[in-house]
Amino acid sequence: MTGEIDIDLLGKIMKEGAKRVKSVKRVPEIIKEDEFKALIAGVKKPHHRLAYILGFYQCMRVSEVVNLLPGNVHLDRNIIEIRLGKGGKDRNIPISPELKACRGFLKLLPLKCGIRALEIAFKKDCLRILNKNLHFHTLRHSGATHYLNVKKWNLRQVQIFLGHSRLDTTEIYTHVNPEDLMNAMWGGEKQ
Repeated sequence: MTGEIDIDLLGKIMKEGAKRVKSVKRVPEIIKEDEFKALIAGVKKPHHRLAYILGFYQCMRVSEVVNLLPGNVHLDRNIIEIRLGKGGKDRNIPISPELKACRGFLKLLPLKCGIRALEIAFKKDCLRILNKNLHFHTLRHSGATHYLNVKKWNLRQVQIFLGHSRLDTTEIYTHVNPEDLMNAMWGGEKQ
């Protein structure tokens, strides 16, 4: 059998090796609210501004933003109905005060922009305004982190808001700001 490869043995070796290799979990890159506001201030197209606000303050996925219809937004009840989100799940989320302050945003829905076009526009806007190479999904990560760290929501509230079925999926948003850690250790005292 010289020169020949035993396919069964190779398959077993590969399967066994795959069990032992752990995937590296990276902390998602985020932007803070002040950076987000600078981004919004520099965006020229109103429908892009709205899409980014939905991504950050509503923590919506790019597909959810693109598929949002005026009939899914209930200003009287302060609710957005997200239909057929990831995994075909529906969820209702509260409308943020920041979105509600965007008068007339309903007339921009549905967005006249596809998923890929919106992702490209976001990437270009971030490079131009923030000098950062970011993805649209960064908005969702940033918004979730904002609600946990700034608004002091608990992890379960953020889980429901994001539509995660498992709490451990939401735990990736529990970034600890090194400055907050120092304040916790030293009680805000200067060293």
